[in-house]
Amino acid sequence: MGRKLEGLQRMLVIINKLKGCRQYISREELELYVSRRMEEQDGTPVDLRTLQRDFNEIKELFGICIRFDKKQNGYYIEEEDEWKEEQYDRLLLNFDLLNAIDSTSNLHTYVLAEHHRPMDCKCLTTLIKAIKFSHPVSFNYIYVREGGKTREKKVLPHYLKEDQQRWYLLAYDDNILKTFSAECIRDLRIHYEETFKRDMGIDVTELFKDSYGIWNQADIPVEEIELSYDALDGSFLKSVPLHHSQEILVDTDEEFRIRLRLRITNDFVMALLSRSRSLTVIRPLHLRERVRKVYEEALKRNTQP
Repeated sequence: MGRKLEGLQRMLVIINKLKGCRQYISREELELYVSRRMEEQDGTPVDLRTLQRDFNEIKELFGICIRFDKKQNGYYIEEEDEWKEEQYDRLLLNFDLLNAIDSTSNLHTYVLAEHHRPMDCKCLTTLIKAIKFSHPVSFNYIYVREGGKTREKKVLPHYLKEDQQRWYLLAYDDNILKTFSAECIRDLRIHYEETFKRDMGIDVTELFKDSYGIWNQADIPVEEIELSYDALDGSFLKSVPLHHSQEILVDTDEEFRIRLRLRITNDFVMALLSRSRSLTVIRPLHLRERVRKVYEEALKRNTQP
Protein backbone atom coordinates (compact mmCIF):
# COMPACT_ATOMS: atom_id res chain seq x y z
CA MET A 1 0.00 0.00 0.00
CA GLY A 2 1.40 3.41 -0.93
CA ARG A 3 2.37 5.61 2.01
CA LYS A 4 0.11 8.50 0.99
CA LEU A 5 -2.92 6.24 0.57
CA GLU A 6 -2.15 4.40 3.80
CA GLY A 7 -1.89 7.71 5.69
CA LEU A 8 -5.20 8.95 4.30
CA GLN A 9 -6.93 5.66 5.11
CA ARG A 10 -5.56 5.78 8.65
CA MET A 11 -6.84 9.34 9.15
CA LEU A 12 -10.32 8.34 7.96
CA VAL A 13 -10.29 5.34 10.32
CA ILE A 14 -9.45 7.69 13.24
CA ILE A 15 -12.26 10.09 12.32
CA ASN A 16 -14.71 7.22 11.92
CA LYS A 17 -13.88 5.87 15.39
CA LEU A 18 -14.07 9.23 17.16
CA LYS A 19 -17.31 10.07 15.38
CA GLY A 20 -19.02 7.05 16.96
CA CYS A 21 -21.66 6.93 19.68
CA ARG A 22 -19.14 7.36 22.51
CA GLN A 23 -17.62 10.79 22.95
CA TYR A 24 -14.31 9.76 24.55
CA ILE A 25 -12.00 7.01 23.28
CA SER A 26 -8.93 6.01 25.30
CA ARG A 27 -5.47 6.01 23.73
CA GLU A 28 -5.16 2.23 24.10
CA GLU A 29 -8.54 1.57 22.47
CA LEU A 30 -7.85 3.99 19.61
CA GLU A 31 -4.41 2.49 18.93
CA LEU A 32 -5.84 -1.05 18.92
CA TYR A 33 -8.79 -0.14 16.71
CA VAL A 34 -6.71 1.74 14.14
CA SER A 35 -4.02 -0.99 14.10
CA ARG A 36 -6.56 -3.74 13.46
CA ARG A 37 -8.31 -1.79 10.69
CA MET A 38 -5.00 -0.99 8.99
CA GLU A 39 -3.82 -4.60 9.25
CA GLU A 40 -6.99 -5.56 7.36
CA GLN A 41 -5.75 -3.32 4.55
CA ASP A 42 -2.19 -4.69 4.69
CA GLY A 43 -1.07 -1.58 6.54
CA THR A 44 1.28 -1.22 9.50
CA PRO A 45 0.31 -1.03 13.20
CA VAL A 46 0.23 2.42 14.84
CA ASP A 47 1.64 3.90 18.00
CA LEU A 48 1.03 7.15 19.92
CA ARG A 49 3.60 9.05 17.84
CA THR A 50 1.84 8.05 14.62
CA LEU A 51 -1.54 9.06 16.05
CA GLN A 52 -0.25 12.48 17.10
CA ARG A 53 1.15 13.05 13.62
CA ASP A 54 -2.17 12.00 12.11
CA PHE A 55 -4.09 14.36 14.41
CA ASN A 56 -2.02 17.27 13.08
CA GLU A 57 -2.57 16.15 9.48
CA ILE A 58 -6.33 15.81 10.08
CA LYS A 59 -6.53 19.36 11.41
CA GLU A 60 -4.47 20.75 8.53
CA LEU A 61 -6.23 18.82 5.74
CA PHE A 62 -9.82 18.61 7.01
CA GLY A 63 -10.14 21.31 9.67
CA ILE A 64 -11.14 18.69 12.27
CA CYS A 65 -9.59 19.25 15.71
CA ILE A 66 -8.95 16.20 17.94
CA ARG A 67 -8.35 16.83 21.66
CA PHE A 68 -7.45 14.72 24.71
CA ASP A 69 -9.50 15.11 27.91
CA LYS A 70 -7.45 14.16 30.98
CA LYS A 71 -10.49 13.77 33.25
CA GLN A 72 -12.22 11.42 30.81
CA ASN A 73 -8.87 9.86 29.80
CA GLY A 74 -9.89 9.90 26.17
CA TYR A 75 -9.69 11.55 22.77
CA TYR A 76 -12.66 13.42 21.26
CA ILE A 77 -13.53 15.63 18.28
CA GLU A 78 -13.89 19.24 19.34
CA GLU A 79 -16.97 21.34 18.57
CA GLU A 80 -19.12 19.00 16.52
CA ASP A 81 -21.99 20.78 14.75
CA GLU A 82 -24.32 20.05 11.84
CA TRP A 83 -21.94 21.51 9.25
CA LYS A 84 -19.01 19.43 10.50
CA GLU A 85 -21.22 16.34 10.71
CA GLU A 86 -21.87 16.75 7.00
CA GLN A 87 -18.13 17.15 6.37
CA TYR A 88 -17.37 13.92 8.27
CA ASP A 89 -20.00 12.02 6.30
CA ARG A 90 -18.54 13.22 3.01
CA LEU A 91 -15.02 12.28 4.11
CA LEU A 92 -16.06 8.77 5.10
CA LEU A 93 -18.29 8.24 2.05
CA ASN A 94 -15.42 7.12 -0.16
CA PHE A 95 -13.38 5.25 2.47
CA ASP A 96 -14.22 1.82 1.07
CA LEU A 97 -13.58 3.17 -2.42
CA LEU A 98 -10.07 4.23 -1.39
CA ASN A 99 -9.45 0.70 -0.23
CA ALA A 100 -11.00 -0.90 -3.29
CA ILE A 101 -8.98 1.06 -5.84
CA ASP A 102 -5.66 0.40 -4.13
CA SER A 103 -3.82 -1.83 -6.59
CA THR A 104 -1.99 -3.74 -3.82
CA SER A 105 -5.13 -4.55 -1.83
CA ASN A 106 -7.23 -7.63 -2.49
CA LEU A 107 -10.46 -5.77 -1.69
CA HIS A 108 -11.00 -5.08 -5.39
CA THR A 109 -11.57 -8.80 -5.90
CA TYR A 110 -14.87 -8.66 -3.98
CA VAL A 111 -15.83 -4.96 -3.73
CA LEU A 112 -17.30 -3.36 -6.86
CA ALA A 113 -17.24 0.29 -5.82
CA GLU A 114 -19.13 2.93 -7.73
CA HIS A 115 -17.07 6.07 -8.30
CA HIS A 116 -18.76 9.05 -6.70
CA ARG A 117 -15.88 11.42 -7.24
CA PRO A 118 -16.49 14.82 -8.84
CA MET A 119 -15.62 15.00 -12.52
CA ASP A 120 -12.04 15.99 -13.23
CA CYS A 121 -11.47 19.62 -14.15
CA LYS A 122 -8.13 20.98 -15.32
CA CYS A 123 -8.67 24.43 -13.77
CA LEU A 124 -9.18 23.25 -10.16
CA THR A 125 -5.51 23.42 -9.17
CA THR A 126 -5.24 26.97 -10.52
CA LEU A 127 -8.43 28.05 -8.76
CA ILE A 128 -7.28 26.59 -5.45
CA LYS A 129 -4.02 28.51 -5.75
CA ALA A 130 -5.88 31.76 -6.50
CA ILE A 131 -8.23 31.28 -3.54
CA LYS A 132 -5.42 30.34 -1.17
CA PHE A 133 -3.34 33.42 -1.99
CA SER A 134 -6.29 35.81 -2.61
CA HIS A 135 -5.55 36.65 -6.24
CA PRO A 136 -8.29 37.69 -8.70
CA VAL A 137 -8.79 35.48 -11.75
CA SER A 138 -9.98 36.11 -15.29
CA PHE A 139 -11.55 33.62 -17.68
CA ASN A 140 -13.92 33.19 -20.58
CA TYR A 141 -17.19 31.73 -19.36
CA ILE A 142 -19.55 29.65 -21.50
CA TYR A 143 -23.25 30.31 -20.86
CA VAL A 144 -24.84 26.98 -21.80
CA ARG A 145 -28.40 28.27 -21.41
CA GLU A 146 -27.62 31.04 -23.91
CA GLY A 147 -26.58 28.73 -26.69
CA GLY A 148 -22.91 28.60 -25.70
CA LYS A 149 -22.38 32.36 -25.69
CA THR A 150 -19.04 33.32 -24.09
CA ARG A 151 -18.32 36.33 -21.87
CA GLU A 152 -15.06 37.41 -20.29
CA LYS A 153 -15.08 37.58 -16.50
CA LYS A 154 -12.74 38.94 -13.84
CA VAL A 155 -13.76 37.78 -10.37
CA LEU A 156 -12.57 37.42 -6.77
CA PRO A 157 -12.55 33.65 -6.05
CA HIS A 158 -13.69 32.58 -2.56
CA TYR A 159 -14.69 28.90 -2.53
CA LEU A 160 -14.85 25.74 -4.59
CA LYS A 161 -18.01 23.69 -4.02
CA GLU A 162 -18.79 20.19 -5.28
CA ASP A 163 -22.33 19.18 -6.17
CA GLN A 164 -23.57 16.09 -8.03
CA GLN A 165 -20.07 15.16 -9.24
CA ARG A 166 -19.34 18.65 -10.61
CA TRP A 167 -17.20 21.50 -9.28
CA TYR A 168 -18.38 25.09 -8.95
CA LEU A 169 -16.55 28.33 -8.18
CA LEU A 170 -18.09 30.79 -5.74
CA ALA A 171 -16.70 34.21 -6.57
CA TYR A 172 -17.53 37.90 -6.29
CA ASP A 173 -18.38 39.42 -9.68
CA ASP A 174 -18.90 43.20 -9.36
CA ASN A 175 -19.52 42.82 -5.60
CA ILE A 176 -22.15 40.11 -6.14
CA LEU A 177 -21.42 36.53 -5.01
CA LYS A 178 -22.08 34.27 -8.00
CA THR A 179 -21.66 30.60 -8.89
CA PHE A 180 -19.66 29.47 -11.94
CA SER A 181 -19.46 25.91 -13.24
CA ALA A 182 -15.80 24.92 -13.45
CA GLU A 183 -16.56 22.94 -16.62
CA CYS A 184 -17.59 26.17 -18.39
CA ILE A 185 -14.39 28.07 -17.53
CA ARG A 186 -11.90 28.60 -20.37
CA ASP A 187 -8.55 30.42 -20.64
CA LEU A 188 -8.21 30.77 -16.87
CA ARG A 189 -5.45 33.09 -15.64
CA ILE A 190 -4.40 34.39 -12.23
CA HIS A 191 -3.64 38.08 -11.64
CA TYR A 192 -0.58 37.55 -9.46
CA GLU A 193 0.10 41.29 -9.27
CA GLU A 194 -3.22 41.87 -7.47
CA THR A 195 -4.59 40.69 -4.13
CA PHE A 196 -7.88 41.14 -2.28
CA LYS A 197 -9.17 40.57 1.24
CA ARG A 198 -11.13 37.34 1.23
CA ASP A 199 -14.46 37.48 3.05
CA MET A 200 -14.21 34.65 5.61
CA GLY A 201 -17.60 35.55 7.11
CA ILE A 202 -19.66 34.01 4.31
CA ASP A 203 -22.13 31.51 5.81
CA VAL A 204 -22.03 28.91 3.03
CA THR A 205 -24.58 26.69 4.80
CA GLU A 206 -27.07 29.54 5.03
CA LEU A 207 -26.32 30.60 1.45
CA PHE A 208 -27.57 27.29 0.00
CA LYS A 209 -30.10 26.44 2.71
CA ASP A 210 -33.11 27.10 0.47
CA SER A 211 -31.59 25.66 -2.70
CA TYR A 212 -31.58 22.31 -4.38
CA GLY A 213 -27.96 21.73 -5.30
CA ILE A 214 -25.76 24.66 -6.22
CA TRP A 215 -28.15 27.13 -7.87
CA ASN A 216 -29.29 29.71 -5.31
CA GLN A 217 -31.35 32.06 -7.48
CA ALA A 218 -32.43 34.85 -5.11
CA ASP A 219 -35.05 36.08 -7.60
CA ILE A 220 -36.94 32.78 -7.19
CA PRO A 221 -39.09 32.79 -4.03
CA VAL A 222 -38.84 30.16 -1.30
CA GLU A 223 -42.07 28.13 -1.34
CA GLU A 224 -43.76 25.33 0.57
CA ILE A 225 -44.05 22.22 -1.58
CA GLU A 226 -46.20 19.18 -0.89
CA LEU A 227 -45.59 15.92 -2.75
CA SER A 228 -47.28 12.54 -2.63
CA TYR A 229 -45.79 9.15 -3.58
CA ASP A 230 -46.66 5.51 -3.12
CA ALA A 231 -45.06 3.50 -0.32
CA LEU A 232 -42.34 2.04 -2.57
CA ASP A 233 -41.01 5.42 -3.68
CA GLY A 234 -41.48 6.61 -0.12
CA SER A 235 -39.04 3.99 1.16
CA PHE A 236 -36.34 5.47 -1.06
CA LEU A 237 -37.16 9.06 -0.09
CA LYS A 238 -36.95 8.19 3.59
CA SER A 239 -33.42 6.88 3.17
CA VAL A 240 -32.32 9.64 0.75
CA PRO A 241 -34.41 12.80 1.32
CA LEU A 242 -34.92 15.21 -1.56
CA HIS A 243 -33.84 18.18 0.60
CA HIS A 244 -32.82 18.82 4.21
CA SER A 245 -36.19 20.57 4.80
CA GLN A 246 -38.09 17.37 3.98
CA GLU A 247 -40.85 16.69 6.53
CA ILE A 248 -42.97 13.52 6.48
CA LEU A 249 -46.71 14.22 6.63
CA VAL A 250 -48.16 10.80 5.77
CA ASP A 251 -46.43 7.41 5.90
CA THR A 252 -48.81 4.50 5.31
CA ASP A 253 -49.01 1.41 3.12
CA GLU A 254 -50.97 3.47 0.58
CA GLU A 255 -49.22 6.86 0.60
CA PHE A 256 -46.00 8.64 1.47
CA ARG A 257 -46.47 12.42 1.57
CA ILE A 258 -43.80 15.02 2.31
CA ARG A 259 -43.48 18.78 2.69
CA LEU A 260 -40.43 20.76 1.55
CA ARG A 261 -39.42 24.40 1.70
CA LEU A 262 -37.06 25.67 -1.02
CA ARG A 263 -36.72 27.55 -4.30
CA ILE A 264 -38.25 25.78 -7.28
CA THR A 265 -35.35 25.83 -9.75
CA ASN A 266 -34.80 23.82 -12.93
CA ASP A 267 -32.46 21.52 -11.00
CA PHE A 268 -35.19 20.78 -8.45
CA VAL A 269 -37.75 20.03 -11.17
CA MET A 270 -35.27 17.63 -12.81
CA ALA A 271 -34.81 15.92 -9.44
CA LEU A 272 -38.57 15.47 -9.13
CA LEU A 273 -38.76 13.95 -12.60
CA SER A 274 -35.97 11.49 -11.82
CA ARG A 275 -38.31 9.79 -9.29
CA SER A 276 -41.69 10.49 -10.82
CA ARG A 277 -43.13 6.98 -11.17
CA SER A 278 -45.76 7.61 -8.47
CA LEU A 279 -45.33 11.37 -7.97
CA THR A 280 -48.35 13.62 -7.43
CA VAL A 281 -47.64 17.30 -6.88
CA ILE A 282 -50.18 18.51 -4.31
CA ARG A 283 -48.98 22.12 -4.17
CA PRO A 284 -48.08 24.69 -5.35
CA LEU A 285 -50.32 24.49 -8.40
CA HIS A 286 -47.78 26.18 -10.71
CA LEU A 287 -45.29 23.37 -9.97
CA ARG A 288 -48.00 20.80 -10.66
CA GLU A 289 -48.65 22.48 -14.01
CA ARG A 290 -44.94 22.68 -14.81
CA VAL A 291 -44.48 18.96 -14.24
CA ARG A 292 -47.65 18.18 -16.23
CA LYS A 293 -46.31 20.12 -19.23
CA VAL A 294 -43.04 18.18 -19.14
CA TYR A 295 -44.98 14.88 -19.14
CA GLU A 296 -47.25 16.11 -21.93
CA GLU A 297 -44.39 17.18 -24.19
CA ALA A 298 -42.50 13.94 -23.50
CA LEU A 299 -45.60 11.93 -24.40
CA LYS A 300 -45.92 13.76 -27.73
CA ARG A 301 -42.25 13.18 -28.57
CA ASN A 302 -42.43 9.49 -27.75
CA THR A 303 -45.70 8.73 -29.57
CA GLN A 304 -44.73 10.26 -32.90
CA PRO A 305 -43.81 7.72 -35.62
